[in-house]
This record gives sequence, C-alpha cells and structure tokens, in this order.
Amino acid sequence: MAADESELTRQLYRTPPARFVAAREAAAAEARRAGDTAAARRLARSRRPTVAAWLVNLLALDRPELVAELGPLAEALRAAQRDLKGSRLRELSGQRRALVAALVTEVRRLAADLPDAPPAARLPRAEVEATLHAALADPGVAEQVRSGRLLKAVHHSGFGEVPRPQLRLVTGGAAETTGGGGKAAGRDGAEVDAGGGGLEAAGVPGRGVDRGGARRVRDERAAARAARAERDRRRRALVRELAAARTAQRQAERERDGTATAERTGADALDRIERELADLERRRAAAEQELSRARLARRAAERTHVAARRRTGEVEAAIEALDAEGEDATAGGGQAD
Repeated sequence: MAADESELTRQLYRTPPARFVAAREAAAAEARRAGDTAAARRLARSRRPTVAAWLVNLLALDRPELVAELGPLAEALRAAQRDLKGSRLRELSGQRRALVAALVTEVRRLAADLPDAPPAARLPRAEVEATLHAALADPGVAEQVRSGRLLKAVHHSGFGEVPRPQLRLVTGGAAETTGGGGKAAGRDGAEVDAGGGGLEAAGVPGRGVDRGGARRVRDERAAARAARAERDRRRRALVRELAAARTAQRQAERERDGTATAERTGADALDRIERELADLERRRAAAEQELSRARLARRAAERTHVAARRRTGEVEAAIEALDAEGEDATAGGGQAD
C-alpha cells in the first residue's frame, strides 16, 4: 500500500524544528515500509524550516481558513494603492495590522500545544509578522505561505504595487487643449480664441490699441515666463533627484545580488550540514542497535557463565562425595581383616 505522502509531509512541517530531522527520517522510513520509495526519497530531501517559518507553516496547516483571509485583504490593499485612495488605504492598513496581530496570537497558541516547541518568550514574533506582511504585499510570498512549506522568514520593503508617477513636460503656460471655438494657450502663455479673433482675446479689439489690454498681455506674458522658469527649476531638481534615485537603485540591486549570493551559499552549507547530520544520525542509530545487540549477547553470556559455574560446583561436589564414599569403604574393609 502506498504511503500517504501529503499527510506525512503535513505532519513533518508541523513538527518543531528541534525534532524535524528525526521526524523526517521517521516519515521516510514509513514511506519505505509502505513500498513508496519515490515518496521516501522526496521526504528524505525535505529541508528543515527556521522557527519563524515553522510557525507560519503551523498556522497555514492548522488554521488555513484564517490564512485565507490574507488574500482578499491583499487585493483590496493593492487596488487602493493603485488608485491612490488615501482614506481607503488608512482603513485597510488598520485591518491589516489587526489581522496580522490576530494571526500571531493564534500561532502562539498553536505552538504552545505542541511538545518540544520553543518557549513563548523565544518565539520570533517580529519575523512572523514580517512574513505575513510580505504575504499581503507579494502574491508569490502569499502562495508560499498558503502551501505550509515555507523554509525561512520573508521580509518585504514597502507595500504593494506602487504605481510609477506619470510625469510630463509642460511647455505652455497652461495645459494645451484644442476644440472648436475653445481657448488654447498661446506661445507666450496668453489665451487666444481657437476659433479666430485672437487679437480680441488678447485685449486688442479690432485694429485699435487698448493700452490696458496691452498691459494685461505684458503682465500675463511675464507671469507665464516666471511660471516656465519655475517649472524648469523644478524639472531640473527632479532630474537631479531621478539621477540620485537611479544611483541608489543600482547600489541596492548590487547589495541585493550580494545578499542573495550569500543566502544561497548559506542555504547550500545548511543543506550539506543537514545531510551530514542525517548521516550521523543514521550511523548513531546503527551504533545504538549494535550496542543493544552486544548488551543482549553479554547478558546471555553472563547467564551461561553462571549456569556453567553452578554446574561446575555441582560436579565438584559429586566428585568429592564419591571420593569420600570410597575412602569410607576402604577404611571399613581394613577393619574387617
């Protein structure tokens, strides 16, 4: 009969990390006894999670209905983030904090009911919270959390899908719009009638000159030039800020790549140590069995030795009795003569 690999795996990832290796060997042995060698190999390759990851797995495996609440809330948060709805974001952020706090409280209760679990004071609550927040921000992390097979805590910088700012270079005094008979911004920033009669819109009725209108045009042109200068100044500042941000981004990417390499190296080292530990544990189990057999053999030999000594004593006593009997017979015959 094939082993129930899913149940064996579920129980394995519910096991506190201190007992994980022993539980992994037992699960693989059970699969081998059931004749499922492929499942046994997969179980034997299972990697031990950190304490924080184990707590998240325990929550996903024992209370999946609570973990499922992360999905709708995460989608609502992403929608509010994309739409830049501040009040909705504040409301949802409060719900996020409340849900994460409730999940952390529940997983501490679950851990307290398991033997060999770390004491409550040593549970990495901050790492569990960080992982749950990351699951709310990243669908990929959420999928790992729901699987109950997480191997380490996850941290996420920022929250959700942040939309890129929509930037455009404004070259006129106002947003340029066109339409039949509407008004559009002229090259100097003053409004002119898009349907004709631009001189009238600028304050010049017909061919006559309105000095007040000309003054308004000069003032508007000066204001437009000042606005353009301010926009140019702000744009230059934004360009400098963009260059600095890109430099910081490249530096962060290099640091991220370096830490990812270090993480992979550490994971490989941990895998190697765990394999060595598993081999040592197998050798230890074999040595314990050999020692047990030797003890049984020694005890059997001691019992045989005791029995042999007893038999030796009995034979020696019989010989002495027989010799004494012969001596008595010899003595009796001599007296008869």
